[in-house]
Amino acid sequence: MAKNKNNAASSNARTTTARGQRAPKGVLRRLIRTLFEFYPVLLPVTLVCILINAIVSAVPSIFMQNIIAIVDETYRSGDWASVSGRIFTFVGILVAMYVISLLAGFTYTQLMAVITQGSLKKMREKMFNHMQDLPIRYFDTNGRGDIMSYYTNDVDTLRQMISQSLPQMLISGVTLLSVFCIMMYYSVILGLIVVVGVVCMAFAARYITSHSSKYFLRQQVTLAKAEAFMEEMMTGQKVIKVFCHEDGAKADFDKVNGEIFYNARNGNRFANILMPMMGNIGNVMYVVVALVGGALMLSGASNISISGMAFGISIVVPFLNMTRQFAGSIGQVSNQVNMVIMGLAGAHRIFALLDEEPEADEGYVTLVNAKENPDGSLTECKERTNVWAWKHPHHDGTTTYTRLMGDVRFFDVDFGYTPEKTVLHNISLYAKPGQKLAFVGSTGAGKTTITNLINRFYDIADGKIRYDGININKIKKADLRHSLGIVLQDTNLFTGTVMENIRYGNLDADDDACIDAAKLAGADDFIRRLPEGYNTMLYGNGANLSQGQRQLLAIARAAVADPPVMILDEATSSIDTRTEAIVQRGMDALMAGRTVFVIAHRLSTVRNANAIMVLDHGRIIERGTHEDLLKLKGTYYQLYTGALELD
Repeated sequence: MAKNKNNAASSNARTTTARGQRAPKGVLRRLIRTLFEFYPVLLPVTLVCILINAIVSAVPSIFMQNIIAIVDETYRSGDWASVSGRIFTFVGILVAMYVISLLAGFTYTQLMAVITQGSLKKMREKMFNHMQDLPIRYFDTNGRGDIMSYYTNDVDTLRQMISQSLPQMLISGVTLLSVFCIMMYYSVILGLIVVVGVVCMAFAARYITSHSSKYFLRQQVTLAKAEAFMEEMMTGQKVIKVFCHEDGAKADFDKVNGEIFYNARNGNRFANILMPMMGNIGNVMYVVVALVGGALMLSGASNISISGMAFGISIVVPFLNMTRQFAGSIGQVSNQVNMVIMGLAGAHRIFALLDEEPEADEGYVTLVNAKENPDGSLTECKERTNVWAWKHPHHDGTTTYTRLMGDVRFFDVDFGYTPEKTVLHNISLYAKPGQKLAFVGSTGAGKTTITNLINRFYDIADGKIRYDGININKIKKADLRHSLGIVLQDTNLFTGTVMENIRYGNLDADDDACIDAAKLAGADDFIRRLPEGYNTMLYGNGANLSQGQRQLLAIARAAVADPPVMILDEATSSIDTRTEAIVQRGMDALMAGRTVFVIAHRLSTVRNANAIMVLDHGRIIERGTHEDLLKLKGTYYQLYTGALELD
């Protein structure tokens, strides 16, 4: 229910973004602010170089006007010798300006390469670091492929926007402003013609981009959807083949791929119209300026301008060049609009991830190394003593130390993944140090939910959970989880050697400790038969191992952590009967002296539990030892004898 509800909300949010004509307000401002945080010195230097490059690109029009004016004047007088020096001076200055522009352009392109790739690197680090602080609820309600899309598709759109679109738009914008000022300086009448052309361009660009942008935004969303689909298909490839669902998978992929094609095609159809339309409007504007300028020049009409110069060839020819430059700059801005929209869509998704609330932790009780004094009290110490204690600071300034024993108690606990639906009702139980508690019941009865509350993957709605007499909400989550070992039904192994995967449970463990843990779990025998033993590399979640072997490594990983409390969630579900006998001996040794919570469908694995809790719809309906529950001849008796199936 929670998952569906959250997914629906997430889907609605994305749809709203996709159908809108522009990304939410403030995204561009936040992105620029983030870039300045990443590069507070390099980015301003780059902006200065961009401005120099843009301004210098508009300056040649002034020199062209001066040179044409000199040539025109000389043509009338015939005195070439007196003006040749002035012409060469202007040409020399023009060459110098182009050299400056070249150097500024080279500098900013090199700096932008550093800023772009560095910003993406820091953005990925920021996302990944933040993701480590997110609660389990986030990963339970968001697809893995969709999350991966943040690091691929969304980051890639940022790369294009930061490295290409934003610098180009800034250059074009500064060039437009510079050229327009020069135009109005030379002739207000011709400048107004350009303004009319710009208005036409603006309306055309607005119409086209309003249609193309919504498709580009949808394309970004469907890319994330496709990546989530591909991740799911790759993970379930064996299931697809087993059930001969290849044709169905192809049809589903064609549907997802078709959505990308539809959005990308329509977006690009509109986007591809934009440049030719801008170019043609620019050509019309060029022709109109030439006709009006020529007519005014031939008629001898007075020129309205800041410069006070009369109409002449020295005004009209540079003005035509500036008109072409002006139209080209507008075209370049329009060409980048869609890339900016896609980049802002990616930035919006990235910032949405960064804005996800991190896992709250108000705990202040920590786990520390301790040594026992002659009087039985505990003292904190830095060296590892294999004695752990809860360090509990109090409001009066005193601090008490409680030995870590593994005493876990539930008092009238209620819990729901959403406030609207409670899944655990009035759960009360206790597990004294060294006791083994088992949870049995049908799927969805609440067995795994109880263990999720012990390690505070989720927080309870009502009631209390005490760990060694301390309210579990007062214990820092990292310290709480450090005291727990857990073996899940779904085993996750990481790329690395077998030894590294076992050591994942305790990074301070040496090789001997890892090997001892493997022996305890019954994994040592098969590990030594691997091509390189403990140095064998594992890839793709241990794809080169059987499911049972992966589960044995997970048990060994929990064993090397040596915690006082163990949670075994269907830990032997993927192990065959022969292997189970081997594992059970290791499990018995692993569980000795520890508080253990066991979730099992195989009731044979829980017969020796100190207490068995039978759950149904989030309530404990029976509790007792194996023998006691058989005598009751209730639900457990029916489960054990096969009269009732665990489904």
